[in-house]
Amino acid sequence: MSLLAKAQQPDSNGRIQHVTPESAGWGYVGFDAYLLKKGQTLKLSSGDKELCLVLVAGFASVKTRHAEFPNLGKRLSPFERIPPYSVYVPHNDEVEVYADSDLELAVCNAPSQGNLPARLIAPEDVGVEHRGKGRNQRLVHNILPDTQPADSLLVVEVYTDEGATSSYPSHKHDQKDSPDETYLEETYYHRFDPEPGFAMQRVYTDDRSLDECMAPYNRDVVTVPRGYHPVATLAGYDNYYLNVMAGPVRLWKFTWEKDHAWVNSDKYPRV
Repeated sequence: MSLLAKAQQPDSNGRIQHVTPESAGWGYVGFDAYLLKKGQTLKLSSGDKELCLVLVAGFASVKTRHAEFPNLGKRLSPFERIPPYSVYVPHNDEVEVYADSDLELAVCNAPSQGNLPARLIAPEDVGVEHRGKGRNQRLVHNILPDTQPADSLLVVEVYTDEGATSSYPSHKHDQKDSPDETYLEETYYHRFDPEPGFAMQRVYTDDRSLDECMAPYNRDVVTVPRGYHPVATLAGYDNYYLNVMAGPVRLWKFTWEKDHAWVNSDKYPRV
């Protein structure tokens, strides 16, 4: 099974990506991406899942059974590098999204049995941090981290400049009964500036029973069922990706690959 899901032409609802637990061969994470035209309406049912709707680019108004969030949006491109508007939707709810402009919408989902209400995640609610040093720097927007309420979902977006790496040093979170890791499945929704760009992403385990290298292009999705998963950008193209993670325990704990953990130390950048 390929770990790379290529972007498709929009269907009648504008959907260009559709990753389910069944298609990915795992148990928790689902991901959809939509390109809606101004004036288009998208209707969704959450069923037994909780949703996090992320306005990747454009403006929208969102309604659920018990809440309305009109006139959302702050950026026309993710590469404006300002936090997005997002909406958390609980299970057993109905959602209507009206595109107030051309809209790129990500719909993240994972199992839920809780009783949280629908809520707006405004840009000022998003934690912003800079990680790494040297050629391993990135800008991070923590949209739905494990410090904020949800049942399963963790959602974050990351910016990596041309020629730099991210999700690095190589790390993994695939152990269910470990004091050092939590089991979290993960998707990467990639965007590039300019759009013809691509990155290199490798997904691999210590024993190399999984070892796959991919070249995701604009709006492609990489699925990470287990193992390490670093990303390297190429000259001329900045990279954005939206990460969705979920598992049986809603906590982000990971371990570094020992061979490359030194990149976190004072030895790097080297003179």
